[in-house]
Amino acid sequence: MTPFPWETATRFGFGILRLSPKAFWAMTPRELGAAYRAFYGDAAPLNRQRLDDLMQNFPDKEAKNGRC
Repeated sequence: MTPFPWETATRFGFGILRLSPKAFWAMTPRELGAAYRAFYGDAAPLNRQRLDDLMQNFPDKEAKNGRC
């Protein structure tokens, strides 16, 4: 089982939503998750296979000087 991502949750709650500590700690994980999805959407994190697929389908273009 994956541990609850407290670091991400507190940064989102305090930094993005600007919740007071009282309001943050009164929320359930489901409520916080719903707020997170409302803000960022339902996109799931990339796994390695999805990243490889994206890199193959959308390769970086090399500039004339050899840098991207």
